[in-house]
Amino acid sequence: SKHAPKEIVPRLSMLWNSVPAQLAKENKKFFYGMVRASARAKDFEAALQWLLGAGLIYKVEHVSKPSIPLSAYAESSFKLFTLDVGLLTAQCRLDAKTLLEGNAIFTEFKGALTEQYVQQQLRAECDILPNYWSSSSGNAEVDFLFQEGNDIIPVEVKAEENLRAKSMKTYVQRFSPKTAIRTSMSDYRRESWLINLPLYAIGQIQKECE
Repeated sequence: SKHAPKEIVPRLSMLWNSVPAQLAKENKKFFYGMVRASARAKDFEAALQWLLGAGLIYKVEHVSKPSIPLSAYAESSFKLFTLDVGLLTAQCRLDAKTLLEGNAIFTEFKGALTEQYVQQQLRAECDILPNYWSSSSGNAEVDFLFQEGNDIIPVEVKAEENLRAKSMKTYVQRFSPKTAIRTSMSDYRRESWLINLPLYAIGQIQKECE
């Protein structure tokens, strides 16, 4: 608030505080109505752009179809993530023991933290600016997509060793990508249609696409 224009500080704070709740949803698409009842994009556009410009949040835009160049198919829908996992956990006041020891009710947000980790690693280690895709029916969503040469690479993120990949199977059957990546707590392995890349090795994702 020391640096932002005074007239947008209240809305900036409201939008910033909304990010964890937005990520906690199963559908992580950002809704202005969760920031403030009946809010519209124009009400918070200046605050959003300020946070993006300050590097405190990242926007992952939805694409209508996985075609080259991805930026040409970006739509108005998007997901918002914070700068890094540490900032997000501090914002949520999440106890370190919950992360280290596990908790029976720490389920959905674990997925949000894992997506946060993956998107920040894609940016920081791989210089990748990811998008995401979902079907028009809403029954399938791929967490991240990125362009590598002449290929579009889909990435599905799993917080545990749960290796069901219903959305990815839908995507692969529909678009037949050269390479499909699932990143999880499971060990590295290649299947006929999918590469399982451990979360700790996400920085090697581009080598898997060669």
